[in-house]
Amino acid sequence: MNIVSSAVSLTVADPVASSRFFSDHLGFRESLVGERFIGLGRDDGAVDLVLVERDLERWRPGQGLAEVIVVFAVTGLAAEYERLRAEGAAITIPLRREPWGELLMQLTDPNGVKIQLVEWISPVTG
Repeated sequence: MNIVSSAVSLTVADPVASSRFFSDHLGFRESLVGERFIGLGRDDGAVDLVLVERDLERWRPGQGLAEVIVVFAVTGLAAEYERLRAEGAAITIPLRREPWGELLMQLTDPNGVKIQLVEWISPVTG
């Protein structure tokens, strides 16, 4: 098998709102727009995103939808955190350092999609 690209499909109530959030705050761009979906991409190694409008006739509460967190490993997270804060992005977990060597923060888009940004750093020793 030779995988040439990857995508995460997210079912949301308002694909346009999520697209705007990912474009404004995380540098994605719309690569494909359909009647009930929007494809997003970047020019770097980030996974593509497909935002699909939830079909309320087919979706029923209690169907056991799994929680999804989209995770991007980045560099310069402290500066990104300050930029996102200044832009008014919905930060749900402020920047923090984990003892195993991870700097992380989490955002939530207008449809409740959780985005976690991480930077791998030296673990705390001692």
